[in-house]
Amino acid sequence: MTLATVALLVADYDEAIRFFTTALRFELVEDTPMGPAKRWVVVRPRGTVAGPGAALLLARAATTEQQAAVGRQWGGRVGLFLHSDDFAADHAHMVAHGVRFVEAPRAEPYGTVAVFEDLHGNRWDLLQPRA
Repeated sequence: MTLATVALLVADYDEAIRFFTTALRFELVEDTPMGPAKRWVVVRPRGTVAGPGAALLLARAATTEQQAAVGRQWGGRVGLFLHSDDFAADHAHMVAHGVRFVEAPRAEPYGTVAVFEDLHGNRWDLLQPRA
């Protein structure tokens, strides 16, 4: 088995698509209408082929409970880990596109890492693992 898709609550489909495809350089895999107010929107890091890495289902929050969870899906912890093979270039691109890093990049025994927030405040690690 593999983990294929992880749902991420967002406030607006189009705003989320812009953030992920521009600031994080993800590719839009699918955007299928599912009724008057629902879409099946899937993004994933460029270069990922089906199978080896999870994609994100951008799920618009539809209920009061879901809306309250937007930006707080992991209770303030880092909940998603974005691996990079060129940390410096990816970090610079993200900063240039308004991504908010909550700390400076740091070297750890496992690699170079910095915590950033997505458009709603969910925390991610940008991580270049050591070879």
